[in-house]
Amino acid sequence: MSFASLKSNSMDISKLVSAANEVSGATQQTNKYQDERLWKPTVDESGNGYAVIRFLPAAEGQDLPWVRYWDHGFKGPTGKWYIEKSLTSIGQNDPVGELNSRLWNSGIEEDKETARRQKRRLHYVSNVLVVSDPSNPSNNGKVFMYQYGKKIFDKIMDLMQPEFPDEAPVNPFDHESGADFQLKIRNVAGYRNYDKSEFKAPSALLEGDETSLTTAYNSMHDIAEFAEPSTYKSYEELKQKLEMVLGLSTGVGSTMKNESLSETAEAAPLRAVGEPTIVSAPTPEIQSTADEEDTLSYFAKMAAED
Repeated sequence: MSFASLKSNSMDISKLVSAANEVSGATQQTNKYQDERLWKPTVDESGNGYAVIRFLPAAEGQDLPWVRYWDHGFKGPTGKWYIEKSLTSIGQNDPVGELNSRLWNSGIEEDKETARRQKRRLHYVSNVLVVSDPSNPSNNGKVFMYQYGKKIFDKIMDLMQPEFPDEAPVNPFDHESGADFQLKIRNVAGYRNYDKSEFKAPSALLEGDETSLTTAYNSMHDIAEFAEPSTYKSYEELKQKLEMVLGLSTGVGSTMKNESLSETAEAAPLRAVGEPTIVSAPTPEIQSTADEEDTLSYFAKMAAED
């Protein structure tokens, strides 16, 4: 699909809204915080930051302008880190999800706290054009992949599905009638907060200049790789990693908490090698009190320091 084709192929908002309720995907795992294709906003020493970006439409061969995936990032009683994509992103059972479900339903409050620390985290990835990055002006006018969380995705949905009758639906991914997004980051209780972020009034991307638009379109990245099942580790690989992190397979870092987890695992053991996949009931959704965007990068850095 060329940019010329894109002009006559803008996706209807209703299709995007419908897909948002169904789509699930995955993301690349290795060294994301070093991936030069990914743009990240910069914050100052107080944890505040500001930038303006424009969400771009789906590229050639892509059904949607975003992909969605889940991951887990936590430190076990052994002191080792578990940082892996969740197989639930591609509709398969995941060992952490299964363990968390058992812990959550054990009736023991301490188990619930453990499940909360190990909960899965939601991420989205889209192509964006950086309109203004005051902290890194060399990024201005360039196209990157942007990883964001539910808080920002909700703002996208609010724009496409306005709550009040005097507000017209806007497709923020449209190059003609979309809108720039003002990313306003604050530090609230130690977490990044995006509540003040907002879309500006609808406007043509790059003032409608076809040469600039074509350049931007040709610079878009293939986010489909983030939904590629081959980028996931197998259930057995993840199970072995989980057991190592929790000390269930080696006994390293044995503690009362570790023994409790062992008993839980014995009561309802993780799936054995070669045992067929059985899709279990959905894991209880464990709510977070703050948007957790950028957590994978943080945990990946921490793990690298171990």
